[in-house]
Amino acid sequence: MIARRSLIALTALGLAAAVAPAQADYPERPVTYIIPYNPGGESDVTARFQEQHFKGITGQDVVIQYKPGAGGATAWAQLNGFEPDGYTIMNVNFPHAILQPAMKDVGYQTEDVAPAYIFHYTPDAIVVRADSPYQTLQDLIDDATANPGTVTFGGSGTNSANHLAAVRFDQMTGAKTTYIPFKGSAPAMAAVLGGQIKAAMTYTTQGIKAGDQVRVLAVATPERIEAYPDVPTFNELGFDFVGGAYRGVTLPKDAPQEVRQRLSDIIGEINAVPEFRQQLIDNGYVPVDIPTGEIDQWLADRKADYAGGIEQLRASN
Repeated sequence: MIARRSLIALTALGLAAAVAPAQADYPERPVTYIIPYNPGGESDVTARFQEQHFKGITGQDVVIQYKPGAGGATAWAQLNGFEPDGYTIMNVNFPHAILQPAMKDVGYQTEDVAPAYIFHYTPDAIVVRADSPYQTLQDLIDDATANPGTVTFGGSGTNSANHLAAVRFDQMTGAKTTYIPFKGSAPAMAAVLGGQIKAAMTYTTQGIKAGDQVRVLAVATPERIEAYPDVPTFNELGFDFVGGAYRGVTLPKDAPQEVRQRLSDIIGEINAVPEFRQQLIDNGYVPVDIPTGEIDQWLADRKADYAGGIEQLRASN
């Protein structure tokens, strides 16, 4: 019996020795980084920003792949089918990954895609064409109040950060706008530039890309941002509204805690690189730092914050 116990103990030690180095040294080979959208969007752009720094910190490449569909749900529903060894990681967006399963069956629950790190958010912004009659946010509100439903807001998909922002906007202002979902923020902006819609409830990043072709009426940040020093915040204009798309990196939920922590540390190190941080700011993103140990509370806070918006979305569908 003693010999058998010794054999079991030695076997367990051997297995631990085989597993521990792989976790401690993670990553030891290239990591696949899945973007749940088409190339060129905010999730892809920031992953490309991270790419070189990931290699510098770990010595390993990240191989970016795309699995677009259903506003991210196609990829997130597949996340936990990958090996939980840390060599497949995935971009995840909020409030998308909270709103989608709250609204309908999308093949996953928010708890299935708990991120290892949240590294920035892209503030919501209202953008109109440069020759729009709306010189200020109040001009748009006045039109949407006087002519209910005629002010069209384009945005990135249904049950997205943009959709939630449009619902909140109507709730805050008493206006009545019409939200039109597009397959991404870039197509929504193209519709603004083409005159098919009057405005976009989009992201600061899209306004920067469009340059002097557009006018930004307000941004959903606590304070004015460096990219738009002359654009007021919603708060300045009397509306309590801060929001946008929070982006993070996640991995299958059964991944060892050591690997989850190591990935969190890597993304945190990237976020601390001054060049990377400035690159985010210059392109309209707001860096944030939510590591793995703070994710549960952060998600609980987000769910509470979005609860009223979810009820409004349900009522509008």
